[in-house]
Amino acid sequence: MTNKLSDKDKKDWQKFLKSSDKLHNKDVDQVNSHIIYERSIDLHGYTLEEANTKISKFIENCYVNKVKKINVITGKGMRSKNLDDPYQSKDLSILKHSVPEYIKNSPELMSKIINIDFDSVNSPSKGNFDIFLKTIK
Repeated sequence: MTNKLSDKDKKDWQKFLKSSDKLHNKDVDQVNSHIIYERSIDLHGYTLEEANTKISKFIENCYVNKVKKINVITGKGMRSKNLDDPYQSKDLSILKHSVPEYIKNSPELMSKIINIDFDSVNSPSKGNFDIFLKTIK
């Protein structure tokens, strides 16, 4: 390898320095095109109302930011004090069941969703479920 530049290279370099052309910054494109494919939200400890508000905002934010999949952690509901109250639903008073129902019954949220993994919701061994979002057109 030689350390000498050819006359053509020198002329090209001088031409570039004198011109107003700028080099394209590839790093900017990589940052702007970065897509987060999956995000998680943990709703442990929230009331039903707080969880529903939080999940609504989270879905909206993820949709706008082109997130493809949301993992919603609700817990299994095994330690819920609602199980001892005969006047409350054993399913719908527990976040594991109420949050997906809330989402399913919201046309605005469902317009952004491809699928909710109800198999995980209905599984006694799982305390989370996935939501798959549509792509903004």
